[in-house]
Amino acid sequence: MINKRYRSLKDHVYDYIATEIQNGNLLPKQKINEVALADQLEVSRTPVREALIQLASENLLDFFPRKGFIVKELTIKAKLDVFQVVAVLDALAASLSLELLTDEDLHKMEELVKKIDQAISQRNYSDYQTYQNEFHQVYIEKCNNETLIDLLHSLQNSFVRQIYLSKDEDKLFSVLTQMNEQHAKIVKHFRDKDTDKLEQLIKNEHWKITHVDMI
Repeated sequence: MINKRYRSLKDHVYDYIATEIQNGNLLPKQKINEVALADQLEVSRTPVREALIQLASENLLDFFPRKGFIVKELTIKAKLDVFQVVAVLDALAASLSLELLTDEDLHKMEELVKKIDQAISQRNYSDYQTYQNEFHQVYIEKCNNETLIDLLHSLQNSFVRQIYLSKDEDKLFSVLTQMNEQHAKIVKHFRDKDTDKLEQLIKNEHWKITHVDMI
């Protein structure tokens, strides 16, 4: 049995800030207010500062003396580089977890596919991001490789938005629909225990950026 890892206050603050950046609630060049953040999350300044330092070390934030922490503005090239690496590592995590996933895990992923569909139908981008993150975390957390888990967690937070974003909602949610169809195929390959198709889909299709203007 694989035990869930302990999550510190710093980890929870880290996840909160990363999610706020990914969802566009914290924008590039925006300053992080440490005091307000600590008050909002009802924690001391220490875990907030620790989380900010980690995020800066992972290129999600910039730190300027006497100014503080600023949300980093990343280039398209930097984002594409991250997607390329995530594709390989995510496929590896999937293949390692193939024999470790339970029926309960697979059922959870299927339910998340349905929740993602609902988020898309309601054009709720924030919910889409939340559920698609949860979908991938199901098998990543089961891969039984702590180094790989930490690498993916860091890389998936090291750019502003994880999938796509566009002011053209019709285009955006059309693309997200295609992404969720791939989520459903991923579950099918897990159920079929088809390692080759699983790795092929995740590495060469799911993380392949076909709409560079939207990342």
